[in-house]
Formats: sequence, C-alpha cells, structure tokens
Amino acid sequence: MANKGKLYIIAAPSGAGKTSLVKAMVESTPHVKVSVSHTTRAQRPGEVDGVNYHFVSTEAFQKELGEGLFLEHAEVFGNYYGTSETWVREQLAQGEDVILEIDWQGAKQVRRLMPDAVSIFILPPSLEALRERLIGRATDDMEIIDRRMAQAVSEMSHYGEFDYLVINDEFDLALRDLQTIIRSRRLAIGWMQHYKADLIKGLLN
Repeated sequence: MANKGKLYIIAAPSGAGKTSLVKAMVESTPHVKVSVSHTTRAQRPGEVDGVNYHFVSTEAFQKELGEGLFLEHAEVFGNYYGTSETWVREQLAQGEDVILEIDWQGAKQVRRLMPDAVSIFILPPSLEALRERLIGRATDDMEIIDRRMAQAVSEMSHYGEFDYLVINDEFDLALRDLQTIIRSRRLAIGWMQHYKADLIKGLLN
C-alpha cells in the first residue's frame, strides 16, 4: 500500500539555519513531523533527549545498526547519526508528512530506499555569513569551526543532487520557500484524496 504522507529530506551545511527553519515550518504547518535522529554525540546545554535527538552510546548505536533498524546513518566529526526506519514508515502510513534533517550522504541512502522522497538543500548567502553564524552559536571552538567550514564547502558541492534549492539569506523568505514546496506537493491528487475525502465525497454525491 502506498504511503499517504510524503517524506522530505532537508540537508544543509552546519550553520546554514536548517534546524531553525525546520522548527518554524513544523510549528506553522499541520500534518508534518520531524524525525528525531539517534546520535552518539554529547548532549549540549538546552537539548532534550527524545526531542532534539535520541542520545545513545556508541555500543547501543552499533547494536541497532547491526539489526538494520536505521533508514540511513552517517558518521560526522567522529559521531554517529541514524534515522529510525520503523518510525518514519509508521508516520507516513498514518498520513503524516515527515522531514529528515540529514546530510547529503544520508540523503543518498534514503533516496535509494525511498525514491519518492522530496529532497531540499539549504545554502547560506555567503561563506562569510556561514562563518559568522557558526561563531555566533558559541558551541564550538575555532578549531572545530574551521573544520566545519572546510566540511561545508565539500557538502555544498552536492547541492545538485537535490530536487529543490533554498537560499537562507532572509529567514522569513526562506521559510516561505520551504512552505511553498510542501504546499505545492499537497495539491497533488494523492494527498488531496486522503485529507479532503469528505469534501470530495460530498461534491460527487
């Protein structure tokens, strides 16, 4: 049976504003959820287990990986990240749209398993703006920031593998762009037949 919901992949270099944009979109758009990834990285101040990430040990992550429980997984700066395949498929089957916040490598894995997924890449307006945002987060030292900047250039070179490209220069405009992508997909017959079933039935009776 085909999924009733749509899977969206959103990728971006660290500091491009992906997490803030996705949070704002979920808060303003019904029937869309963000998959909470499993990670082995340390929990940062203000983060909540089960909300920002499922924080697990490396041993626990490797066990779940060996059991084939992840739709995709990746290693970033020595830490592992993974998406629960069961949770994603359950949400889609219930008619919820699901957003995966993952890197280009994870996106490639997901597209191979779920080719109907819609992929979106977010770019910063400039390298200078990206560096300023990373410094402004005050979560990493300069050595880590330099590593993230070098990694960002490599990551951004894969933008052409995605279906849509959003430039996060002005936050509100970038948010509207993301909302427009989802709104346009929801005008497709499959989504409308599911969520507007009563209206359609009434019109045809």
